[in-house]
This record gives sequence, structure tokens and C-alpha cells, in this order.
Amino acid sequence: MPSIRRSAGASSTHRAHCFERPPVPKIASIIAAELAVREEQVQAAIDLLDGGSTVPFIARYRKEATGMLDDVQLRALEERLGYLREMDARRIAIIDSIKQQGKLTPEIEKALLAADTKARLEDIYLPFKEKRRTKAQIAREAGLEPLAEMLLTNPDKHPETEAAAFVKTDGEHPVADVKAALEGARAILVERFSEHADLTGSLREAIWSRGQLKASVRTGKKTEGAKFADYFDFSEPYQKLPSHRILALLRGEKEEILTLDFGDGEDPDSKEPTQYENRIAATFGIARKGRPGDAFLSDCVRWAWRTRIKTGLALDTRMRLWQQAEKEAVRVFAANLRDLLLAAPAGGRATLGLDPGFRTGVKVAVIDQTGKFVDHTTIYPHEPARKWNESMLELAQLCIKHRIELVAIGNGTASRETEKLVTDLMKLKPELKLTKAIVSEAGASVYSASEFASKEFPDLDVSIRGAVSIARRLQDPLGELVKVPPQSIGVGQYQHDLNQHVLSRALDATVEDCVNAVGVDLNTASAPLLERVSGIGETLAANIVAHRDGNGPFPSRAKLKEVPRLGPKAFEQCAGFLRIRDGENPLDASGVHPEAYPLVKKILAATKSDIKAIIGQTKTLQSLQPASFADDKFGIPTVTDILKELEKPGRDPRPEFKTATFQEGVEKITDLKPGMILEATVTNVAAFGAFADIGVHQDGLIHISAMSERRINDPREVVKPGQVVKVKVLEVDVPRNRIGLTLRLSDPIPAPGERRKDGGGNAKLVDRYRPKPEPKSTGGGAFAAALAKAAENSKGRSK
Repeated sequence: MPSIRRSAGASSTHRAHCFERPPVPKIASIIAAELAVREEQVQAAIDLLDGGSTVPFIARYRKEATGMLDDVQLRALEERLGYLREMDARRIAIIDSIKQQGKLTPEIEKALLAADTKARLEDIYLPFKEKRRTKAQIAREAGLEPLAEMLLTNPDKHPETEAAAFVKTDGEHPVADVKAALEGARAILVERFSEHADLTGSLREAIWSRGQLKASVRTGKKTEGAKFADYFDFSEPYQKLPSHRILALLRGEKEEILTLDFGDGEDPDSKEPTQYENRIAATFGIARKGRPGDAFLSDCVRWAWRTRIKTGLALDTRMRLWQQAEKEAVRVFAANLRDLLLAAPAGGRATLGLDPGFRTGVKVAVIDQTGKFVDHTTIYPHEPARKWNESMLELAQLCIKHRIELVAIGNGTASRETEKLVTDLMKLKPELKLTKAIVSEAGASVYSASEFASKEFPDLDVSIRGAVSIARRLQDPLGELVKVPPQSIGVGQYQHDLNQHVLSRALDATVEDCVNAVGVDLNTASAPLLERVSGIGETLAANIVAHRDGNGPFPSRAKLKEVPRLGPKAFEQCAGFLRIRDGENPLDASGVHPEAYPLVKKILAATKSDIKAIIGQTKTLQSLQPASFADDKFGIPTVTDILKELEKPGRDPRPEFKTATFQEGVEKITDLKPGMILEATVTNVAAFGAFADIGVHQDGLIHISAMSERRINDPREVVKPGQVVKVKVLEVDVPRNRIGLTLRLSDPIPAPGERRKDGGGNAKLVDRYRPKPEPKSTGGGAFAAALAKAAENSKGRSK
């Protein structure tokens, strides 16, 4: 891939022409204009990226160099840099190809050097691209190009008369008759019209601004494709199509339910020339003036539009819509993933993880305050065993034995039934002071069967590993979810329809940004978590864990240098994001980079204090002027960051932990009634709205139009995954398993049969098997005595 310097102009090899090549605009200046920042900022960021620095490191520790570009700007810069460098490489390859054909002129090269998109490059290259033998090529070989040129430039001549001179029955390339000669001339003109770069570009934009995507149901597919019913007779302008609708339409076509028509905005049955045909004619000076050649040339224009240009531009439009939808879907997925990873952690408290199930039982795992697995069991409170009281007793004994504070309940099958079991326990034994929460199981099974889980828990059943993951997700969502491929976490839309490489790259970048924003405890972090730290990959993460296992906890960041293959560059990139609690140097628990430790010494000298005394002294630290400590190496932004870190070393940017309380008696969709006001947890955010868990095994949809009194363009302006909100039930459609919710609690309830004005859009979810109501616990007799005995045994052990 060409370097930035090569992209700034042509290499010496490529300058060896009889004419001087115009310069290509520098990539740094192009990106700077797009991001509305200075070129120097962009060039500095490019140099750092090329030098092996990561986006989190540059955003956090190289603010002076980049003029404080943040991680969002740097990610956009990085993506655009890759595109422009790929385009630059393609530009050079195209120039070389045309030059080797002996057809490179100053005008063509100038146009190629000025091209600002890959599509524009390919439009210019099209006439020179090697292609299979076409009718136009065969006509040229037959010597018909002079005829085509004559008819185009002299419409006063009679086509049949002129074509007669080109008829020949002998030779290598015979022309049988006048008709064959005119067909050859037409093929040459059609190819010329369809390969005109400027014309193709203008027609492409005209279709984009005027055209519409139409959809219709295929014959006999109405029942099978009921989920696409909204698109059975559908039409919408290209420029108004939202990403989720584009993806739905393309999926409907892929599943052979819908037929799509990428229209140009013209009546296909009209006998009159379209505006596109008129534009082609105008470009080549063709007009209907009653001259002998006008009809022939008009026919060539119509033929070029109908058979070549329109078809090609329809494919371009399809691709443009797809890329637009994909880009937005990836953005939404990445934004949701960021919110989920940065969700509030419950913290270091002993946790019970419950993986609900009916026939196979509820898998139970106990995790201590450090996240270490310590105990497990399986209980059978539900159908068919129905051991309700026995199960509650077993949970109580585990809670007493391990001093449990949190109970994490997976949100899958039997989730609400299991939550009721825990609720009964909390009512019966309030002194346990338990806090329960419903936790998403998305991806837990992927982790359970992973190679990492097998190494971590070689003797545990896969289902128990799932319960462990559920418990840890409540303690620290970020630390646990990094063990699961981002695509398996389930917060995207149409994710399996997207380019998996593009999606994976975006999601990996999001995970990297989140991990480094929070920081990682060097002495407790798993290998998958360490892999996401700036400058550390899979091999180094494994080496760090192996060194930690063999030599004990790291006493300081400096000891990282003893890890095999962790060189100076890797240390520079990762050290500031790794935390060591209670280590030799208090700064190792902060976000202050080791390279800035000398600067902290200057601050300590100025305040006549030591590091332990000054940490947390907000009043003293806020009285200091960052400019007083800035120098050539560390500017005001870095000094300001260091002072903030000293106020709250290693501060966690995540919000405070909070759980939703589901309403008792509302456990399945048939329990819902319009008008109910419930607490809910937002599970996913899409372009058209958000899905929320209200505790009935099925998420309800909060349409974008029901989120705010004001008009919003993005649901994430109002809600994020993991957020606890109050919602009002607007609609309950039991047959179709749909629930309509609103955040506007004053919204009126639609009358029976009345269609909501928000356009619907609820995604149909699969209903689950519902058991009979659980038996009520007695709470007394032998059960209460057993609980008391368990408490006494626990006291005895603690003594």
C-alpha cells in the first residue's frame, strides 16, 4: 500500500512521461477538510498510526501532537486513511495499465489524478479495462468505426447509403449487408455512450435524486413471507430510505419473498425519451431535427440507455444503498456494543449466577467478590420436577454459606419463573439483603463452549460455565463480555447480512476503545481482557498471564518489562491502561503514564508533598495552574489530565449500578394490559426504535416516534442499552407476539382495532413455552427450620 508521501505526488518512475503529471492532493489535507481540523493534526495522527501507535494511546497520551483529536475523530481518520490509500494504490495501477496500452494522455491522467472516489476512478478506466470480446470490438475489427464516427458527426447523411460502402462478403471480418453494418456502428456508439465517465457520473447522481426502490410480493409467497407484509406493495425514494428498511427489503429479496425494482423515476411504459436519454443525446450533440441520421442516432441513445447504462446504474444504486445501510447498521451495532460494555458494574460482591431452565433445571454458580468460581449446584423448581421449596432451601444455604449479596438471573427460558423463586426467598429471608437482577444471556453459550472456558474450567459442565458467565456479567460486564465474540452479544440489526470483515473490524475497535477507557487490573485480568489493551495481542496477553502465574502478582508496571517479547514499544502503548492496586508506586493504580512520572515529581515538589498525601486532595490540586508545569514534552492537556487523575486515581467512567424492578404478576405477554406503566431495561437500540425487557420473555418495541415529545433522528439520543426506564404499554398483540411501548407516559391508548400512527415496525419474536403457575412456598415448618440450621452452621464455620 503506498505511503502518504507517495500519495502526495507521483513517484520518479511515474514521472517519466513526456508531460508533467499534476500533483495528487495530499491525503492529510483531504481528511483534514472532511473532519474540519488542521492538516497538521491529521498528519501527526497519521505518523503516529504508521509508527505503530493505537487509537486509544494516541487519544489519551498524545493530545499535544494531534491537537486533542478524540477517539471518535481518530477512528474516522483511520478508516478514511485506509480508503484513500487503497484508492491511491488503485489509481497508480490504473495509470500503469493505460500507459502500457499506449493510450495514456495528459487529459486522461489529469482526470485520474483528480478522481476523489473509487467509483469515479472506475468510470474513467472503463473504456480501457480489458474485457471479453464485445460486439463493438467485433465491429471495429470489421472496420466499422469510421461509419459510426461519420454517422455521429454528420446526421445529414443517410445511414443506409453510408453503410452500403462498408458491406463486404470476403476477408477475415465480413459484413454481410447494410443491416449488419448499421448494427455494428450502433454497437460501437452504444459502447462509447455507456463508457463516458462524466456522463455516467451525472446520470448516477440523477437516478439517486429522482429514483425510487419498489418492492412487490412474489406469486404465492404472501403466507410464507408474512413478516415482510409491510413491503408487499412498497415504494420509497432512495434518499429517504432508512438503513433498517433497506436491509429488510434486501433480505426479503434474498429469501425469495420480494421482487425489487431499482427504478429511475421515469414511467417505464412511456414512448417518449426519458430525461436520461435526453441527457445522453445532449452530451454527444444528438438532436431530433428531421435529418436523415437523427432516427438512427436516437435509436442508439435509447439502446445505450435501456440495455447498458440503466442496467449498470441500477447495480450501482443497489450497491450504494447496501453500503449506506451497512455503514449505518455497523454504526448502530458499535454504539450499542459500547453502551453495553460500559454498562454499570455491580462491583466486587459475592454473586449467585442462575442459568434458568425447566426440564434440565436451573444451573447455579457461586462467584466470590474477586470473580473467582467457588461453588455450584443444580436445582429443579420448575416443571416437571416442581421442587420449589427444596430449591429455595438450597439457594438459601448457598447464600448464607458464601455471604451472597447479588443474584444474577439469566433472561432466557424460565427467567421470570426463576426470578419469582428468588423473590420468594428474599421475602422469606429479608436478612440476607439480596439484590437481584436480570442479566442478558446473549453469547453466554458461545463463551461456555469456547476454548478459553474449557481451559478456565476444564472440569465444569458447559451449562455451569454459563451460570458463571451470567454472574460475572453482573459484577463486571466489560470484563466478561470481552470473552465473547462481539457479533454474538446480540445488540445489532440484520448483523448476519452485513460484511463480516467490516463488522468485525468496527466491533473490535469499539471493544478496544471501551477496555482502554476503563483500564484493566493487571493482576486479575483474564487473557481475553488483556488482549484488548493497547499494544497487547494474543501472544503477549498469554505471556503476561504465564508470568503472573509463575512469579506472582506484578508489584509495579516496570516489572512488565520482564515479560517475554514485551518490548519498549509495547510497554509504551499498554502501560498507562494497566492498573496495579496496592503496588509499590501509587501512580501505578492511576491512568498516569509511566513516561509522565517525572512530571508528577515536579508537581509534588511544587506542593511540598508526597504522592500518598496529595492523591485525592481535590482542593490543592484544583488550585494548581497546568501551565506552570507544562514544558516541551508535556503540554497543558497532559498536565490537566494528570491533575484530574491525582484527584481520583483510576476513576471508572461507567455509571452507577441500578436494576429494573419487574412488576409482580406480569410474567407473560397475556398478563399485559394497555395502559400499564412498568419498569423496563433497554436491551437493544435500532434505527427505528428500541427494544425493552419488561419481564415477559419478550421484548417490547418503543418506536422512535414514541420516545420523546420532540422529534428525534436517532433513538440513542434518548436511550441506551442497559438503561432502566419507565414505559407505558400501548398495544399487546398476542397472536403475533408484539408489544408496543411508549416512553411518553401521557400517550393515549389506541382504541381496539385502531392502527398506531408510528408505522409499527415491531419485530416478531419467538414465543416460549410457558409452564403452569409455580406452587406457593409455605415458608414455615421444616423449611424454616432448615434455613435456621443453615444459618447456625454458617456462624459456626465463621467462628
